[in-house]
Amino acid sequence: MPLLLDYSRSFFPILLIVIVVRSFVAEPFRIPSGSMIPTLEIGDFILVQKYAYGIRLPITYNKIINTGKPERGDVVVFRYPPDPKINYIKRLIGLPGDKIRWTADKKLIINDVPVIYENDENYLTKDRLGREIEVSQLKEFLPDSNNEHKLINFPGFSQAGEWQVPEGHFFMMGDNRDNSSDSRFWKFVPEQNLVGKASFVWMHWDWSDGGDGFKASRIGTSVD
Repeated sequence: MPLLLDYSRSFFPILLIVIVVRSFVAEPFRIPSGSMIPTLEIGDFILVQKYAYGIRLPITYNKIINTGKPERGDVVVFRYPPDPKINYIKRLIGLPGDKIRWTADKKLIINDVPVIYENDENYLTKDRLGREIEVSQLKEFLPDSNNEHKLINFPGFSQAGEWQVPEGHFFMMGDNRDNSSDSRFWKFVPEQNLVGKASFVWMHWDWSDGGDGFKASRIGTSVD
């Protein structure tokens, strides 16, 4: 028993450091779906800065220290509003008070300002039914943001919509716009649901059926 107590005393400081770091500083997350392709791939393990938008208490999620504000274009991990036990990751498109419009031809309009797009490349991929299809990879330039990022656009049309973002809430979208469950379907993310800002890929391993296994080239990729 004394030996067990000695071991417990030795490991307690390490355990305490791990708990503090995961609760307040940074935490790893694995990307389980393709909703953020091409920015994030299935099997990416990302590090999330949990202090980016404030220091919060575990369990209650009450903010005790304000360290920064979410900005348009951030890639954010948050607790999924319909089921807060699940963590989602999307790009922050709409800030509180913004008017967001998504057109049938897949154009984004923020506060009556059309978002600028540039064609990056076209390539062949497969749809959900396994059929080969050509998709466009676009560069998107959000207004009031220095964040230039890439997204995937499948051929065809989309369901249009318009939303007014309430105070204390945010509008999120995936970069794989045709294959993303986001604010277009379940609306807004409350500020208290924000977990942190994605920073970089620290490992990639996709062991699913048809996955690409370990990819060293993904390690260190910044999340922009």
